[in-house]
Amino acid sequence: MRKKMLQLKDVFCLASGAMISSGLFILPGVVYAECGPAVVLAYLLAGLLALTGLLSQAELASAMPKAGGTYFYVMRSMGPAVGTVNGVMTWLSLSLKTAFALVGMAAFTAMVLPGFEINHKLVAIVLALFFAGLNVMGAQKASALQNLLVAGLILILVFFVFKGLPQVKVAHLAPFAPYGLGAVMTAAGMVFVSYGGLLKVASVAEDIYKPERNIAVAMMLSLSVVSLLYVLVVFVASGVLGDALKGSLTPISDAAYVFMGQGGRALLGVAALLAFVSTANAGIMASSRYPLALARDEMLPVVLARENKAGMPYVALGATTFIIVIALFLPLQVLVKMASGVLIITFMLSCLCVIIMRESGLLNYQPKFRSPLYPWVQVAGVTGCMALIISMGWSVVVSCLALTGVSLFFFWFYGRIRANQEFALLHLIARMTSKDLTAHMLEDELKGIIRKRDEIVNDRFDQIIESCEILDVDDECDADALFEQLAELLSKGDGASKRSIKESLWQREQDSSTVISGGLAVPHIILEGTGCFEIIVVRSQKGIVFPDVGDRAVEAVFCLAGTKDQRNFHLQALSAVAQVAMKPEFMSQWKSAKDCSALRDIILLSRRMRGGH
Repeated sequence: MRKKMLQLKDVFCLASGAMISSGLFILPGVVYAECGPAVVLAYLLAGLLALTGLLSQAELASAMPKAGGTYFYVMRSMGPAVGTVNGVMTWLSLSLKTAFALVGMAAFTAMVLPGFEINHKLVAIVLALFFAGLNVMGAQKASALQNLLVAGLILILVFFVFKGLPQVKVAHLAPFAPYGLGAVMTAAGMVFVSYGGLLKVASVAEDIYKPERNIAVAMMLSLSVVSLLYVLVVFVASGVLGDALKGSLTPISDAAYVFMGQGGRALLGVAALLAFVSTANAGIMASSRYPLALARDEMLPVVLARENKAGMPYVALGATTFIIVIALFLPLQVLVKMASGVLIITFMLSCLCVIIMRESGLLNYQPKFRSPLYPWVQVAGVTGCMALIISMGWSVVVSCLALTGVSLFFFWFYGRIRANQEFALLHLIARMTSKDLTAHMLEDELKGIIRKRDEIVNDRFDQIIESCEILDVDDECDADALFEQLAELLSKGDGASKRSIKESLWQREQDSSTVISGGLAVPHIILEGTGCFEIIVVRSQKGIVFPDVGDRAVEAVFCLAGTKDQRNFHLQALSAVAQVAMKPEFMSQWKSAKDCSALRDIILLSRRMRGGH
């Protein structure tokens, strides 16, 4: 089993380092020209909208911690065509954002090292190759560097805020929104790219230790810390520089120069370099997971799924690095607009995925973290993202349509003929039309994901359940009719054995009722012979009437039958049944399960002590 190396601090630093870069050290000056001092509000609005996508992605990632992040969720929710479009678009978007960070890093090098002649593009290419090589060594080594970079970066920014707040001039903040609310919305769309680092957490979910906890906690902690830093740092820069902030490509360094002199400018130049380094490192690490996931589903050539001994997808990493190097020759404004537009669409799709997965009725969609205030958070996210895209103008819409066209090209000429992926939207349609349109492939895949996520190792009880008889009884019946069926199955057609088994079942019932509170019965008997143990599971839609239990109809029956030499395992099986059936959610899941396969999964995926411990 692949070892998960990324801890909570690693995930926090991955997201934070990916967010604090060009969105803070370059964009404030550009965005100030759009909306004036209300640039602070633009960052806050973008952060609030990012929260809706964060909550949705945290839920999806806790249910399906797989490489590929949003692509994997969209593929399993909306199908291979939409999934391929999202996967290729997000891959290209994150690659473009990484290229933006490398260009910015090369530009700030000139500030930190004055007097040196520097070829910015050449430096950026060298850096891209360096980070690609670092990632080939494994996620743990790449994340160790990331942690150091983010720690240093946050300390410098906190120092900047502490020193700068007393120097803020209120006069520089008026009028606050000189170009109106529409301009603020446009600005919020432009700075949305600043929160793209959140996507990178989901994309490396497969490498995260205890993803059911660490993904949600790290994403929320990262968004909270980074949003606060954005608002405070931009507020200080606006209050210190005023209109001098307009159009500046080094806004935070310029602000530091006002109240800390040349030393402050150099210090924030170092902080910018740390930010760009961390973003580039995280960007290459995360964006390479998208072609990996696409290749695993055969939507792209399978060679992209090859991994080295460290578990790194080195072919996908090489392809990503190539795209980044090509993107270095594009204008910065193009990089920013394309990256931001695609990120907004990706957040919107994440919200839609949660709605589809929840409403599909999939039994094995079992997120450890559930987005609060469902579905209002998701509706707000979809509506807000659409408003941002519209407010950013036609250039962004055209860029997104172009990337969509490239993605559909990949799907139509390569992935379409290989697509056999079942997706949740089919289950939702089947639920609405009462027609069976699925083959349970998605349920089986989700079951495998849950087993890996929860580190479930099958014990003997699980092995028996995987092949045991499961009866789904539609009509109401009594205990005698039930025991007749159980005896028939346990006797293997032997008439004498059938009679003795039915007598044993009745004798066990007369000794003491096997009905347990909550509509559960566990009849268990001793069989003749040696080395035999069987379990038969029964679900009754209308209830089974047992003697002397009043009006409590039995809806779930676990019949255990074993020879005397299996006494110890008999007790373990009884314990396993108790752990499964006594959970608060068991009976509601049992009643709503679609078929015998779903009933089996309820038992197999239940959290309990395994292996006889």
